[in-house]
Amino acid sequence: MDEQQVFLTREGYKKLEEELHYLRTVRRQEVAERLRAAQEDGEVLENAEYDDAKNEQAFLEGRILELETILRNAVIIEEKSHRRDAVGLGCQVTIMEVGGGELETYHIVGSAEAEPERGYISYLSPLGKALLGHKVGDEVTVDAPDGELHFRIISIQ
Repeated sequence: MDEQQVFLTREGYKKLEEELHYLRTVRRQEVAERLRAAQEDGEVLENAEYDDAKNEQAFLEGRILELETILRNAVIIEEKSHRRDAVGLGCQVTIMEVGGGELETYHIVGSAEAEPERGYISYLSPLGKALLGHKVGDEVTVDAPDGELHFRIISIQ
């Protein structure tokens, strides 16, 4: 696996650490118990519950490996260190669609902690890429499925 730097805020790093701890200590135990119970229910070869538990175990172990890799390669975004005069990793940017619309505020983060529904967008997303390096008052263009969208940067924090 090609291991690259993963940019995380301190909050994002802590959240992923907590998830990893939960998966290792609680979920592994629950899945193991589920597997034991399914094995006790009889013939393993034709046991749908056993198959489902094995699939869940595989998914769980995959997620644990993914989190370990992310945390091992994490680079913490120091929010104090980024410039406030241009959009960069770790900053919060408020934009408005050119021609009208409501103000939208986004926190620019690494892809591992992006949650667009909460306003956390990856610097690698189309909008994140368009915003990076721009200043208050700049207009940026984003290629969207429905065509180009134009935004003006209102503030950077």
